[in-house]
Amino acid sequence: MTVPALVQETPYRFRIERTGAMRVPGVVFASRELVDAVDRAIGQVADVATLPGVVEASYAMPDVHWGYGFAIGGVAATDPRTGGFVSPGGVGFDISCGVRLLAADLDATALAPVLRDVMDGLDPAIPRGMGRGAVWHLPGRAELTGILTGGSRYAVERGHGDERDLLRCEDAGAVADADPGRVSERAVERGARQVGSLGSGNHFLEVQRVAEVYDAGVAEAFGIRRDQMCVMIHCGSRGLGHQICTDHVREMERAMPGHGIEVPDRQLACAPVESPEGRAYLGAMAAAANYGRANRQLLAQAAREVFRRAAGARLDLVYDVSHNLAKIEDHVVDGRRRRLCVHRKGATRALPPGHPDLPDDLRRVGQPVLIPGTMGTSSYVLAGVEGGPAFASTCHGAGRAQSRHQAAKGVDGKHLRTTMERDGIAVRASSWRGLAEEHPGAYKDVSAVVEAAEGAGLCRKVARLVPVGVVKG
Repeated sequence: MTVPALVQETPYRFRIERTGAMRVPGVVFASRELVDAVDRAIGQVADVATLPGVVEASYAMPDVHWGYGFAIGGVAATDPRTGGFVSPGGVGFDISCGVRLLAADLDATALAPVLRDVMDGLDPAIPRGMGRGAVWHLPGRAELTGILTGGSRYAVERGHGDERDLLRCEDAGAVADADPGRVSERAVERGARQVGSLGSGNHFLEVQRVAEVYDAGVAEAFGIRRDQMCVMIHCGSRGLGHQICTDHVREMERAMPGHGIEVPDRQLACAPVESPEGRAYLGAMAAAANYGRANRQLLAQAAREVFRRAAGARLDLVYDVSHNLAKIEDHVVDGRRRRLCVHRKGATRALPPGHPDLPDDLRRVGQPVLIPGTMGTSSYVLAGVEGGPAFASTCHGAGRAQSRHQAAKGVDGKHLRTTMERDGIAVRASSWRGLAEEHPGAYKDVSAVVEAAEGAGLCRKVARLVPVGVVKG
């Protein structure tokens, strides 16, 4: 793949000019240092700009890196009225992978004497790894259908949480228009025994301390304060979401010739939003998204019980947001409001203050945006801003700098845990190999990513959190 040339427009914005089959330009939000570390992903940004119905630009966030078809950290919107596409590769395999942040009613000083008890409680309470262990063992297909249609709301109705959780969750805990009938039996089999589990890879549960607050007023509205303890959960839709992506990529590959669609990479397989294939995927994707929401809801409840028992503490939801979704949204393009299908793959929606989709108690300050770092590094709480580009989107994390295979070379998981614990971070891991694959050096500098995102006008900083305990798949 030929890497397109980048033209720097501002300190945090680079442009890929339209060439060849590109219908729109490409735009990369990054610092010079970050963009110099990106190679093939820039070509993927240009490839997305060739797809039917794409509008405005093919965007990349500061944490962009190589992905399946679409770069991870990519954002693209299409207009269904002009044949605009939907693409499973533009969402990713881990549909509705996202982040949930809970704030405890105690500070670091109060937690310190019982931190070991909390971590020892979380270790068995949070199922993780490649196995099938899960918080909720579903008795039958009807219960799974309830999760696929109701998401977090269904879990709360079954006693796993409270109504406030839904108010502080993107889409009030459930994506509309889910169609379990578009979910294959194989996907159901893979998901039936994994509801309420972290999985493996970069997924985690962390106990964190609020180290810095940059905007006290917004932080107060979110429900966080300096030195407060928090729990951050990062996971998605497990094997069910992966299978849905696999199934619908195959369907769209078969359907593209009938729609007259040609793509530069088969991994960009897509279909018009309004086609039977497009509607089928969106229905299945929404079902997987609801599974992901319920998954994080159940893990949050498991963590709440541990904190209640070991520390006498309560955990309240700050926010839950996904970073692998395609959503039908209204945006202004070329001076007029249009109904678009917005793909965010490894990118987070960042709604501005005043947006009607925000809960009443957050509308004044904007949407919380949750940016996990890597093991042993900071995570950030950001907020959406007025006039943010890229369809009100921002980064989703640090972004990988090495493949998992590269990351594990020369890194011993046991030694890494010893080093982290010496630095004051308690570690509970399900495998030494998995721990090694996720060491901090495998990722970009999350602080540099956040600086670029804020500098590009995508969001603004609210608080920085540091880990004191890590539970890894």
